[in-house]
Amino acid sequence: MADKNGILLESGTNELEIVEFCIDDGETPMYYGVNVAKVREIILKPKLRSIVAAHPSVAGMITLRNKILPVLDLGQILGQYPAKAADRIVVLEFNRVVIGVLVNSVSRIYRLSWEQIEAPHSVACGSYITGLVKMDDRIILILDFERIIAEMYHEGAVKAIDAQDLLAHDGAGRKILVADDSSFIRLQICLSLRGAGYTVQEATNGEEAWHYIENALSTGRFDIDAVITDVEMPKMDGLHLVTLIREKGALATLPVYVFSSLASDDNIKKWEKLSINGVLTKPDLPKLVDILGECLAATQTGGITP
Repeated sequence: MADKNGILLESGTNELEIVEFCIDDGETPMYYGVNVAKVREIILKPKLRSIVAAHPSVAGMITLRNKILPVLDLGQILGQYPAKAADRIVVLEFNRVVIGVLVNSVSRIYRLSWEQIEAPHSVACGSYITGLVKMDDRIILILDFERIIAEMYHEGAVKAIDAQDLLAHDGAGRKILVADDSSFIRLQICLSLRGAGYTVQEATNGEEAWHYIENALSTGRFDIDAVITDVEMPKMDGLHLVTLIREKGALATLPVYVFSSLASDDNIKKWEKLSINGVLTKPDLPKLVDILGECLAATQTGGITP
């Protein structure tokens, strides 16, 4: 993964690259994927040091490049128990957190369109899956590492803002379109926005958000004052959604904010050409509400006039 930066895709193309890895219980190997943009490196498992009073799914900790990292036992988290000990660690970085994940093997990198990634059925796939990709001989499940980390490793987790803090905001008469495929993250965003007085229109991916926007424009009933979008979403990612919005002359001044675990300094610089009003990482939810309020206070009520 040392040359990861050399293979990252252009922003707004609705494409991504995923690293495929496997948890093998000896009977039914399960294949999972994670966005290359979250993968710092892949290493052989060194000796793990124990962590006192750690969550049961934390296998231990390692020292990597002079930094101590917790290592999660992904098989235990997913209810799969490998037939042989996992000996690879995928080192992930997102939401300003760096963490290792134990897996049995790492297969390859796939370049895909977000259109190829289907939304999962919650009953069949469970709460930790945000998408699935049908390959010729197997299905790759895209894991919601944000939710996994939030449930067992509180640093970097998204939390709703305290109700008293929200009283300082007045979003009455303003409507915000929120696009995020994670029901867990979307709930936290929408609870905070509604607590600040905003009306919220929810979308589970960029395609659904764009259909809402197109329909509102075509009927002359465009009522969105701002858009908040995740990046990683099935069918259409957030950066492609931003590209489509900016290509519509009527929406040139519509405030658009990207709220993503991928909001590293390098990615923010890469996304500058998309004319995004602001980019924040997931733990910055209180800051997002503040920035949104400041932006909308300087604009007229009633959304964009197409």
